[in-house]
Amino acid sequence: MITKADKNKARQKRHLRVRKKIKGTHDRPRLNIFRSSKHMYAQLIDDVNGVTLASASTQDKELKEQIENGGNIDAAQKVGALVAKRAKEKGIDKVVFDRGGYLYHGRVQALADAAREAGLEF
Repeated sequence: MITKADKNKARQKRHLRVRKKIKGTHDRPRLNIFRSSKHMYAQLIDDVNGVTLASASTQDKELKEQIENGGNIDAAQKVGALVAKRAKEKGIDKVVFDRGGYLYHGRVQALADAAREAGLEF
């Protein structure tokens, strides 16, 4: 029987394999996704300087009032739109997408599509 711990270990291995190839810079930061069962998180990271430039999550005060359940597609879309808005405010248009070892499906895809619609290019 496959446990949650086994699935997370496999996801972390996939994530490390992808991270060998993907680097975020100040001009084109890495859009990193983390997905838990109850919440979604997104960060724009400059790997060269080791700095988070912008972030958004279902825990943010702006979104917490609008969202009943942070672990669904609707919440992911709102997080994607918010992180794109915050990136635009800082003058960031292009990013490198890091799906965090998750499949590009469901909440991860919804967040990415919402960020694209809000103006981020990746």
